[in-house]
Amino acid sequence: MKSRTPPDSPNLFSDLPTGPDFEFERLAARRGLFPVAGTDEAGRGPLAGPVVAAAVILDEHDIPEGLDDSKKLTAAHRERLFDAIIARATVSIASSSPRHIDARDIRKASLDAMRRAVAGLAIAPGHVLADGRDVPDGLICPGRAVVKGDSRSLSIAAASIIAKVTRDRMMTRAGLVFPAYGFETHAGYGTDRHRTAIAVHGPCPLHRMSFRPLRSDAAEISD
Repeated sequence: MKSRTPPDSPNLFSDLPTGPDFEFERLAARRGLFPVAGTDEAGRGPLAGPVVAAAVILDEHDIPEGLDDSKKLTAAHRERLFDAIIARATVSIASSSPRHIDARDIRKASLDAMRRAVAGLAIAPGHVLADGRDVPDGLICPGRAVVKGDSRSLSIAAASIIAKVTRDRMMTRAGLVFPAYGFETHAGYGTDRHRTAIAVHGPCPLHRMSFRPLRSDAAEISD
């Protein structure tokens, strides 16, 4: 069989980034906005439990390897990176409770948790990179929203890991307090098992009563 001649054109996608990098942070630093914190949240979608936010300032010269959007990592990998980030970066964590979420709505409660996480950093940031389309109100410094930031910025990726692992641990403990719902297995998301447990036992104090199917205007629990 005649061998094929290799193409003489370059791979058009060889130079595209394959994961988060530090370019957003370097850009801010070149503008004199330093240090840079990344912030992200975990738990916007579940029917129960808090939304947890984290803020992280990385040391550019000591960044843990393997940082990425927490949703792309296995639980074991997230746990290892959590320990590395805590040991080698400046980290702050905040959360908004189910009652806070019900009172304000999930978007506002998430942004408020992100704001408080940034405010809790032991080192005051000069700039904040926030995952998503919104910059939290009331930051102590300028901020920038980065859509899909946990896949584009190492600082936001680190914050996503801290927030996700922290929330998963909280929901595992919640499973011990409210064993009927299986929080340790689904972290409050609307799985069939969770919805069935709500139908049988009714909601517990961790449920978000402003979310369907728990809202008072929802016709049925299975909606």
